[in-house]
Amino acid sequence: MNVDLLRRLCETPGVPGHEYRVRELIEAEVKPLFDDIAVDPMGSLICRREPRKKVKQPRKVMLLCHMDEIGFLVSHITDKGFIYVHPVGGFDARNLFSRRVVVTTDGGDLKGVMNPGGRPIHIATPEERKKVPEVSEFVIDLGLGEKTRDHVKVGDMVTMDEPLIEIGDKIVSKALDNRVACWLGIEAIRALGKVKHGCEIHVAFTCQEEVGLRGARTASFAVKPDIGIGIDTTLACDTPGVPEQDRTTQQGKGFGLHVKDSSFIADRQLVNEIEAIAVKQKIPYQRTMLRAGGQDGAAAQQAAAGARAVGIVVGTRYIHTVTEMIHRSDLEAARDILAAYLKQA
Repeated sequence: MNVDLLRRLCETPGVPGHEYRVRELIEAEVKPLFDDIAVDPMGSLICRREPRKKVKQPRKVMLLCHMDEIGFLVSHITDKGFIYVHPVGGFDARNLFSRRVVVTTDGGDLKGVMNPGGRPIHIATPEERKKVPEVSEFVIDLGLGEKTRDHVKVGDMVTMDEPLIEIGDKIVSKALDNRVACWLGIEAIRALGKVKHGCEIHVAFTCQEEVGLRGARTASFAVKPDIGIGIDTTLACDTPGVPEQDRTTQQGKGFGLHVKDSSFIADRQLVNEIEAIAVKQKIPYQRTMLRAGGQDGAAAQQAAAGARAVGIVVGTRYIHTVTEMIHRSDLEAARDILAAYLKQA
């Protein structure tokens, strides 16, 4: 299992609209795997692999893997050098206290810390201690004071500064949502090897998913797939304090065969096809539905004249935090089902 690739993907900064460094990493990795690679006007990387056997009318199968992670853009810099930010993606402010961050500037990366404004615990009132600040109340301190404005501009990218680690059977990192999908988009094609598949494969490493599936919409209109597979993380709430009916997935039980969320309802026949392959090849899986949220498969489903769509997802604990956690076997199962489907699609 290529954990080194996943580590490099997760530790490379790339928030919505600023995915260029992730894209460059992926482009270098996939050159031997595809026949054509192009960057569209929005910044998505669209990779095409022609059929490896003669088929009269090959189906276009599109894998959609978004590159962006949740993060921030600099919105204001005070005279004393404190940085205010706007979020790009959904944050729970309870997870933002005392975080280390990286501010990516034209001159390079600058490390800093993020904390809410206000009085520390020693001098805070009881009421102040109970309050959860809004995201807009957090500030970033680079330690540069008034010189901060010489280095940082409004619009610069801010990401969390946390390394990928392996603990037990799990992998923990920031940005597993959705560098997991980028990893799968690469490793599933690598797993095909020299298999003579009959479909035309398009893997789109998309931009700006966390702010509305934007890159997936334009990429899908360009490709016009027959089948769209949204690849993403999903919730694994198999943890204390969450009712059983809300857990979405259980870690270690296989990939998620995603049938519904706020953005789409999967094609029933396609769900059954993938399920049959998983059963036949003994690839562990679990059907999943998500009460809220969406993924890029919805964009493929609704592009142009429409497409059949489904989701392949990996259950993730503590999502949208710097401690996102996946089970290695679930990631492997997702890779295996994608490769198995593409071999016969």
